[in-house]
Amino acid sequence: MAKAYWVVSYRAIHKPEAFARYAAVAPAAVQANGGRFLVRGMAAKVYEAGIQQRVVVIEFDTLAQALAAHDTPAYQAALKELDGGAVERDLRIVEGIA
Repeated sequence: MAKAYWVVSYRAIHKPEAFARYAAVAPAAVQANGGRFLVRGMAAKVYEAGIQQRVVVIEFDTLAQALAAHDTPAYQAALKELDGGAVERDLRIVEGIA
């Protein structure tokens, strides 16, 4: 069965204090649901139409697990820290090749 990944790109962080509160609680919520952080930081180099921004990649054993992790009460509570335009981000859940 193919693994699945959350791929998150932060275009802007407008409220660093709100992002810090989110970052303090979100990893535990993700890890409690089987997520493993593979990438968490700024891009080392960008090419083509790339943007120098924060990127996070989280691996899950299955697509169902990745989808379910997003909808847990713990992760939804973490997301509330980002309310009010704290960040501009793009979260995609993609299935691996194999």
